[in-house]
Amino acid sequence: MITISLCMIVKNEEERLPKCLDSLKNLVDEILIADTGSTDNTKKIAKSYGAKVYDFEWHDDFSEARNFIFSKAKCDYIYSADADEEIDEENQEKFKALKEAMDPRIEMVEMYYANQLEYRTVYNYDKELRPKLFKRIRTFLWEDSIHEQVRLSPMIFESDIEIIHKPSGSHAERDLANFRKAIDAGNIMSNRLINMYARELYMAGEKEDLVSAIPFMTATASASEDADTLRNALIILERAYRLSGDDIAFNKYAMKDVSLGSCSETCMELGEYYFEKKDFDEALIWFYNAYHETKPVLDIRTGGSAALSRISDCYEELHDAKNRDMYYELSKEEAEKELQANSEDDHSDAANI
Repeated sequence: MITISLCMIVKNEEERLPKCLDSLKNLVDEILIADTGSTDNTKKIAKSYGAKVYDFEWHDDFSEARNFIFSKAKCDYIYSADADEEIDEENQEKFKALKEAMDPRIEMVEMYYANQLEYRTVYNYDKELRPKLFKRIRTFLWEDSIHEQVRLSPMIFESDIEIIHKPSGSHAERDLANFRKAIDAGNIMSNRLINMYARELYMAGEKEDLVSAIPFMTATASASEDADTLRNALIILERAYRLSGDDIAFNKYAMKDVSLGSCSETCMELGEYYFEKKDFDEALIWFYNAYHETKPVLDIRTGGSAALSRISDCYEELHDAKNRDMYYELSKEEAEKELQANSEDDHSDAANI
């Protein structure tokens, strides 16, 4: 049987940590916690579970903290958890079975992260697979009998274990603040991180968050050679300029995206623009295109329930009760489908970053 180190980074988690550790204490062989400055009873609680607690100075860098606590692990595998996660009894039994039967050649195990839409930030689905269990020491192997090469991609196992995510509130404000700090510090962000920033802004950002992102997204749109990153930057610029009332800049970036083939988010922004101008016929066309003619790239709802709801609103303004009611019911049905979705469906190719 393999051994497992539980590695966590925490701060002021006295309310949630006990439930998390209660659900994991019989599954792991050691508990390692990096505390980034708790002023409550977090460290005392962790130690009551036999955890080794390390004080770690916080530098606004989750990767740095995660790498630090991973370096303290001694077991075969490392399980990474946050304090707002729990594993119920059914999934604890699945975890035990996995631990007993684990093929040591497996380097990474993915588990389902569930209950994500209760506090919606960058997530499009209520349940999705995430890497949670990692082999501590990875052995590089040669493969292929001819033109041999070192295998770099990890051997991944997709389990059916579900982890319940129970946040105490939205992390959007914290996450957006961390993005701004990274930008202000001049840190170079990968395309993956830029796209996550765009998703967070689009799905959870307030007007001031979007407006403050204009310089960064303008630079990204001008310099990026990655098509997805360029498109996401354009979407944020469209929304930021629409909300700030700059019609010229809004249309400039919306038309740039339309020239790339358009997406549901841009159609929604154009629909909102004309709805605000009380041109409901024109707004209806763009909301229709958001649902029927394009696909979402940041938020699946722009190609589904959100578009249908706004179509209903347009018919309301156009005094068409029949179509208003029909699209309202369709929007509710689509919302139910989106809530239950576990993976991308045929209507959406929105990226799960």
